[in-house]
Amino acid sequence: MPTSTTFKFETKSKNLYLRVAKGHFATSNCHSNYYIDVAAQKSRLSEAKAVAKELHSDIHYNTIVDTILCLDGTEVVGTCLADQLTRADYTNLNAHQTIYVVTPETVNSSQLLFRDNIVPMIAGKNVLILAVSVSSGKTVQSAIEAVNYYGGKVSAITSIFSTVDKIGELPVHSVFNPQDLPDYHNYPSHECPMCKAGQKLDALINCHGFSKL
Repeated sequence: MPTSTTFKFETKSKNLYLRVAKGHFATSNCHSNYYIDVAAQKSRLSEAKAVAKELHSDIHYNTIVDTILCLDGTEVVGTCLADQLTRADYTNLNAHQTIYVVTPETVNSSQLLFRDNIVPMIAGKNVLILAVSVSSGKTVQSAIEAVNYYGGKVSAITSIFSTVDKIGELPVHSVFNPQDLPDYHNYPSHECPMCKAGQKLDALINCHGFSKL
């Protein structure tokens, strides 16, 4: 982890943890005083299942899902969530009882692209967007625009960690939020009080992890 001040918070659910490091971190859009480490949740099956179970409990009663659009390397969680949503012992509004799990390509830094053979999994489908974290909402907004462009309909937005409750008219369902970290803050880079106080960055962070400075 980037700093020596690291924490692992256990929850009431088995294999569901919140791992964070405290310091001064920068993304392409903002600065924050916490790094939310989700590497294990994206890669370790037991933790991915725990995340999927938590998200499933929030959406399965009233959300139609034909396709899960995985952002930020969340394919393992997305597959586990698809499994949860199509189990016979749960009420499911998806008449097909199967779910596509897809990942977009990124072009021009932020524009999302679906190849011709993937488009049928988006067009005319109810699409759940799954992200690692939602702070500025720019990445998810790009995903919403891409789904709409290719003829799909966004039925839900989900993430492991989110600082916002809504994007447009759509609620964001997240496993963790700033209530789990009462002193969590993020700022536009030009308004960051840590920068103004002369506090150096500990690391650059994105959906793949961190790079120490």
